Amino acid sequence: MSNTIQKKKDAFERLLNVMDDLRAKCPWDMKQTIQTLRHLTIEETYELAEAIDDENFPEIKKELGDLLLHIVFYAKIGDEKNAFDIADVCDALCEKLIVRHPHIYGDVKVSGDEEVKQNWEKIKLKEGNKSVLGGVPNALPAIIKAMRMQDKAAQVGFDWSNKEDVWEKVQEELQEFKNASTPETREQEFGDLLFSLINYARFEDINPDAALENTNRKFKFRFQKIEEHARSLGKSITDLSIDEMNEVWEKAKQG
Repeated sequence: MSNTIQKKKDAFERLLNVMDDLRAKCPWDMKQTIQTLRHLTIEETYELAEAIDDENFPEIKKELGDLLLHIVFYAKIGDEKNAFDIADVCDALCEKLIVRHPHIYGDVKVSGDEEVKQNWEKIKLKEGNKSVLGGVPNALPAIIKAMRMQDKAAQVGFDWSNKEDVWEKVQEELQEFKNASTPETREQEFGDLLFSLINYARFEDINPDAALENTNRKFKFRFQKIEEHARSLGKSITDLSIDEMNEVWEKAKQG
């Protein structure tokens, strides 16, 4: 065994020992359940996502550690309930990966990553999944959920043949939104428009969630420049005219 692999094993064993200590001796850790940890896990996941967006590797390392703690914590609770332990989690994951990668662990040939994804969905159905979309969590943010559903449907052949047709669908949905006459239908048609735009982004190989987040960051940066300008004048942002705001906004756009 190489020193590198042994080092990783030792580090993971140390983490498990620390988890055992915390669960046995720390009042806060002793109180936790899978329900109380849930919202904290979601928060940690978003913190990791932010670090990834920033490409801040020291922060990514930190947030990965926080998320790993939660995984080990859930496994510890599972062990206490005689449901599963961390070894069961790792073994089940390994078995799933081996079965779903027959081009690595079998004699299946693939031409590229798209065929890998198609095979993945076919294998999941053979494993007993009743729906291709069944693996898309309902709790996902709406944009990401739309992306995942569209991608999974495409893997089994339910897809547009070219991006021009998708763009025509975007235009069609835009017109239907413009023609909607009630609040209820406008909301429905706006949702259809967003869904079609997300579909078009997929054909352009654009991650719409990442694209929107980049726009959010640009908006935040430019708006905060307006706030800074107001403070430099000893004013509140509400004291600035829209023309003053737009002037600072345009300057911020230029860097």
